[in-house]
Amino acid sequence: MQGTDILLIIIGLAILALACVCLAVLLSIRRKVSEDQSLKSIQYIQSSFTSLGDLLTGSQRQSSDIQDKRLQELNLQLTQKNDMLQKTVNDALGQIEVRLKNNAMENEQKLEQIRGTMEKRITAMQEENSKKLEEMRATVDEKLQKTLEDRISKSFQLVSERLEQVYKGLGEMQNLASGVGDLKKVLSNVKTRGILGEIQLGAILEQMLSSEQYEENIATKKGSSERVEFAIKLPGDEDGVVYLPIDAKFPADTYTKLVDAYESGNSDEVDQAAKMLERSIKAFAKSIHDKYIEPPQTTDFGIMFLPFEGLYAEVVRRGMVEVLQRDYKINIAGPTTMAALLNSLQMGFKTLAIQKHSSEVWNILGAVKTEFDKFGDVLSATQQRINQANAELDKLIGTRTRKIQSKLRNVVSLSEASSRDILGIGTAGEDETLEIELSEEE
Repeated sequence: MQGTDILLIIIGLAILALACVCLAVLLSIRRKVSEDQSLKSIQYIQSSFTSLGDLLTGSQRQSSDIQDKRLQELNLQLTQKNDMLQKTVNDALGQIEVRLKNNAMENEQKLEQIRGTMEKRITAMQEENSKKLEEMRATVDEKLQKTLEDRISKSFQLVSERLEQVYKGLGEMQNLASGVGDLKKVLSNVKTRGILGEIQLGAILEQMLSSEQYEENIATKKGSSERVEFAIKLPGDEDGVVYLPIDAKFPADTYTKLVDAYESGNSDEVDQAAKMLERSIKAFAKSIHDKYIEPPQTTDFGIMFLPFEGLYAEVVRRGMVEVLQRDYKINIAGPTTMAALLNSLQMGFKTLAIQKHSSEVWNILGAVKTEFDKFGDVLSATQQRINQANAELDKLIGTRTRKIQSKLRNVVSLSEASSRDILGIGTAGEDETLEIELSEEE
């Protein structure tokens, strides 16, 4: 391509140079020669231009042919090189694919060999560990079974003997406690826990008073079949008894409506429910007064027990305490106030009991003092035996247990059921039953 351009440039320059020469010749001919000679010169120049044009045309054709030939050769070379390059790339890709397949197969074979080797080694290690563990288990079972049976049987036998001695000492304490039972009832102070309704009231009375100090389901009016739930025995004239009626009442539906009205925030519903509650409480108070109060067999007042502090507070807040006391001779008590009331009555009972049985109390205290001196000696002996048993148990549990645990540190633990089957120990339920029996005996 570059050679053809240079050739065309050279031809153009030659034509320009020839034209300049022709012009110079024409100018010289006009000056020096005649017209005939000028005509000949012009004809000669024209023929020269014609020859020059033919020469240029031939040169152009020759240059075009050379250019076409070179382009065809170049295109052929490019096609050949492209084919060679495509073939080379295809060959290289084929070789790479073959190498990748070979590498994958080699890697799979190596991994399979490694996997097989690892499985064989792990299997061998497991078998070896199983054999060693089985040997250790057999050795430990053989030695431990015998040692544990001997030591545990001896230890339990010793503990049983010591506990039997302790139980004998505690039996003497029971005999001493039975001698001061009446004094304990006078001097005891029991805490209360509230429950609902009659059960709650009965539990409070049972905890605060002795069974001789109140009656259940008793008719307080002569000739009446109405029975009050509870009546406290109060001292009357000439060692007689005056009953204080106590009845549990709980207007559940009415109180529930009042609580719902408070939660809804509707003042009309609150007022309506409160009026219903007042009517229910007054009806209960009238029923208690008419059915159970009849002086002098009873006190001139009764007690209405309300099982909820919230219900009791609502009745107090609405000023019904004074109304019930004035109109029906009924006092209101909640769980807390009932406990306080019974506590005050209990203090009165204690004072009366002390006044009536002061000499008996002093005799009992003298007997208690004598027995307590004996009890101190028995308790000291029992304490020595317990300390001796504790020392032997500490020795057994401390030193021996650490030695056994150090030997068993590398032994795999079995399940609880398997351990009990192998050692012949009872089930977990039997152990719990034994623990309950021991705790009851203590």
